[in-house]
Amino acid sequence: MAANNSGSEPRIPEDVTLEEEAEAEAKGKAPAASSATTTTMNRSGSRPQLDLSGAAIHGTLEDRNPTILLPNQSDDISHLALDIGGSLIKLVYFSRHADQPTEDKRKLSTKRRLEIFTGARRSYPVLGGRLHFVKFETGKLNECLDFISSKQLHRGGVDSPSWRSGAQPDNIVIKATGGGAFKYADLFKERLGVSLEKEDEMDCLVAGANFLLKAIRHEAFTHMDGQKEYVQIDQNDLFPYLLVNVGSGVSIIKVDGHGKFQRVSGTNVGGGTYWGLGRLMTECKSFDELLELSQRGDNSTIDMLVGDIYGGLDYSKIGLSASTIASSFGKTISDNKELSDYRPEDISLSLLRMISYNIGQISYLNALRYGLKRIFFGGFFIRGHAYTMDTISFAVHFWSKGEAKAMFLRHEGFLGALGAFMSYEKHGLDDLSAHHLVERFPMGAPYVGGKIHGPPLGDLNEKISWMEKFVQKGTQITAPVPMGAPATTGMGGFERPTSKGDILRSDASAALNVGVLHLVPSLDVFPLLEDPKTYEPNTIDLDHDEFKYWFTILSDHLPDLVEKAVASEGGTDDAKRRGDAFAHAFSAHLARLTEEPAAYGKFGLANLLELREECLREFQFFDAYVSIKQRENEASLAVLPDLLMELDSMDEEDRLLALIEGVLAANIFDWGSKACVDLYNQGTIIEIYRMSRKKMQRPWRASADVVLGMLPLAREFLRRGVEVVLVANSLPALNDITANELPEIVAEAAKHCGILRKAAEAGGLIVDAMAGIQGDTKDEPASVPLMVVENGCGSPCIDFRQVSSELAAAAKDADLLILEGMGRSLHTNLNARFKCDALKLAMVKNQRLAEKLFNGNIYDCICKFEPVS
Repeated sequence: MAANNSGSEPRIPEDVTLEEEAEAEAKGKAPAASSATTTTMNRSGSRPQLDLSGAAIHGTLEDRNPTILLPNQSDDISHLALDIGGSLIKLVYFSRHADQPTEDKRKLSTKRRLEIFTGARRSYPVLGGRLHFVKFETGKLNECLDFISSKQLHRGGVDSPSWRSGAQPDNIVIKATGGGAFKYADLFKERLGVSLEKEDEMDCLVAGANFLLKAIRHEAFTHMDGQKEYVQIDQNDLFPYLLVNVGSGVSIIKVDGHGKFQRVSGTNVGGGTYWGLGRLMTECKSFDELLELSQRGDNSTIDMLVGDIYGGLDYSKIGLSASTIASSFGKTISDNKELSDYRPEDISLSLLRMISYNIGQISYLNALRYGLKRIFFGGFFIRGHAYTMDTISFAVHFWSKGEAKAMFLRHEGFLGALGAFMSYEKHGLDDLSAHHLVERFPMGAPYVGGKIHGPPLGDLNEKISWMEKFVQKGTQITAPVPMGAPATTGMGGFERPTSKGDILRSDASAALNVGVLHLVPSLDVFPLLEDPKTYEPNTIDLDHDEFKYWFTILSDHLPDLVEKAVASEGGTDDAKRRGDAFAHAFSAHLARLTEEPAAYGKFGLANLLELREECLREFQFFDAYVSIKQRENEASLAVLPDLLMELDSMDEEDRLLALIEGVLAANIFDWGSKACVDLYNQGTIIEIYRMSRKKMQRPWRASADVVLGMLPLAREFLRRGVEVVLVANSLPALNDITANELPEIVAEAAKHCGILRKAAEAGGLIVDAMAGIQGDTKDEPASVPLMVVENGCGSPCIDFRQVSSELAAAAKDADLLILEGMGRSLHTNLNARFKCDALKLAMVKNQRLAEKLFNGNIYDCICKFEPVS
């Protein structure tokens, strides 16, 4: 909740009506008014263009090919770009989503007051589209062409207006890069009737890398000793860097800025070498199969090691250990064996080490040549493969004596294809910032027959088909390819990496992570953060032990959550199927994170709780607690008049204390807390102790955070002439109230309170005349407004690096920020500092959390006032 006592309100152009603004919003542009500013994108009549505002990753941090969202794209654009290399074909394609939701009068009124007039930027949840990433072996080009044809990607996709209308567009042009764009141009024309417009390969590589590094918060990471660590790149300190693209061959590019680069070196020993030699020497039928073999290999049977030369001893005089590789494949010279006598697994690993070490060393020597410390590796040779990344990283670390750093990209194989796709619109990349991006963790269940299904779903047969398939295969997500011992590896003058616990997932399991349909608002950085660069929302990081504890908590709570989710959908057979699928999917997420806590990036408790809510929505459970919330709100509203009378009878000091105690008491009930649910089920009178140990007793069984907690506190500010903004979730999370539900609750409460009624009318929450209002308010002075805005979240927690533009606009002049609840003021933001006074109120409803944060006990409360520094 933000409070403002500045005595002034934003000026709204008087010549713009609600109807005009609604019409303008429907057309995607700002209403015509001299005081309103509009950001527009130049549109080319000869070439369809992209709206890149709000681009966001929509996949797990572990995904090798996560989806990228384009939330504001709605024009009829070209949907496909390709990078056709010698070994692999990479596709980037765009898919559409449902039409944007319409805005009610309350939202329009709030936007007018906050002067939010948006064109390309919007202040409400909207999802225009996303980018998908797919690969094929070049030798299976026909499969690629069949895929494009089945989805009609060359015609805008099966969800495009032209496809639905049956129109047959002429002269279709698809962007493409790589040598295959020339080699296979005639085949694309023959099979699909499209022309390939060739984009320069190096231009595309650099454009793709620059876009990802500047726009995606967790795009780059290091990988040493099997440990993955994500790196936040300072957009102001990105250049210069070395980009090493490892495809069939290797190109080494020095990047000095946007469009400023030069290829400084390269080698013909790359991914094509590994795949080609591997195919000759093993019976592998695919690149991925060859990589999987290396997971179980022992290259000491093939490579000559220092110990083989010196009788098992180190060559300590020059710093070489016995496990150092002296010569790749060197042991095969003296062995009286044929190729068939060697295990394919050992051959694959030896090849992988030989090529990876050399790429790492050559890359570092070029970085040394130009004085660069950061080296980014991309290209499909890397594949997110732990051994490959470890080997390259160790090579760079060893030869640079730790001064240079090897970093890798989540979209490592798609830089060229992404750059080609972005060439449809070469403006706007510099305007993107990390706060426009949202990380999601989908399982990909609603993928039916090659088409994404969001609400409403397709027919029942489709729902059953993907649901039953997912339930059947859900546990495969957690089934890694087995890893053998790392064995003895190394390189000339270089110790072997020791990967720990890494896995290479097969395409079959990775295919389930294909993206989920979400509503994503336009996002901004919260303007009251003291230092956005150092802000970290999560109070607790999830190491292995911590995650194991929360795994147990969430697993134990899962049956109750499924029961309520199914009940919220009427308990139908379809709901039960979806409930089973959700349980499989979320359990698979938990198992994956237990195996590797860093699998999805820097993961805190807040991310884990958000993951649960996203997984519910993925299986079409959009508000599992809706009926429970309705009952609790009715019960709370029934006793509100008596509570307000009791508060009004107190003197000021006692009333203020009672208001704070009331917020804490109302915060007791939490459907996400097993301890609180048990108390509720027992019908126990809840006894709460403040930090001062003053005992309070409240016979409240309903979730009363808003009605009996925050509304009375907001009322106190309003009666003192302070403008109040109530902030609620954009999407449901547990039994938290949403911004769509809150105005109705305020309107009901206003029937019993003149202060709330007048403030709600002033803030546009009560638009139409109301009947049945109690009390005489004719002598009360004009009220300051009470407004409601959404926060852009669908989680019990909040990340202030990414809030709705509506909230950002409302908060910019606030004098006081109140954070209420365990999720928003304990799990997140306990250590956050703001540019205004802050009050953090919460009850600790978990014993482990209480001990970890305060050495306290369950049901202890915090009332933490932090004056602006």
